[in-house]
Amino acid sequence: MGLLGDELAFGRALTAPEYESVMALGHRKEYPADTPLLTEGERTGHVVIVLRGWVTVSHSTDRGATRLILGLRGPGELLGEMAALDNHPRSATVRALGTVEATVIGGDAFRRFLATHPRVSGLVIRQLTFRLRSADQERSALASLTVLQRLASRLTELSRTAPTGPYAPSAPAPGAGTGPTGAVVHLAQDELAATVGATREAVAKALRLLRTQQIVRTGTRMVEILDPALLALLAEGHRD
Repeated sequence: MGLLGDELAFGRALTAPEYESVMALGHRKEYPADTPLLTEGERTGHVVIVLRGWVTVSHSTDRGATRLILGLRGPGELLGEMAALDNHPRSATVRALGTVEATVIGGDAFRRFLATHPRVSGLVIRQLTFRLRSADQERSALASLTVLQRLASRLTELSRTAPTGPYAPSAPAPGAGTGPTGAVVHLAQDELAATVGATREAVAKALRLLRTQQIVRTGTRMVEILDPALLALLAEGHRD
């Protein structure tokens, strides 16, 4: 399972001249917390490159009654490229976690740029391939793993993005931080549930078990990892 984007985000993979040229194609825009940058089902073709902040990528299930968080995307990530390339409706909703600053580029301008810059076009193809493989792994995990296993895997993944990792110090992942004992994941239980494709009640039950075994400690919008090694063992079974 993988919630975070490619370890080398699109914006970071560009050369300095490429980055300047891409940014010149669009305009900067700020999105308040909980504002959608892209909406599932929309017929729009622009792309968004995150400059500051983090967003969730989610897909509606059960006729819109619930949502499944497919990913967390941060600085440098390119979003909306599928609709820009195939002119189909948006396949997911992208929503701001906190204030987000991004560059918005029209679909026509983006496609013209890719046509004349094959290396950048290759980066977009690599990103699409990475996300397709990640989505396949997510579907496999949802079908074969218990809620406890999926939760252990997700907490392990998010705890590894603490401020000592590649997103620090200016842009730590929204699920990451440090506490007196260890890494802290700053997500509410309903948000955690949406990242593992489970109900809030099922996640609450799994967290109670983890607390009983003193693997985690929980609070308001907070899960502190007390025993990362044991948590990783619970998630170990599904790794390729």
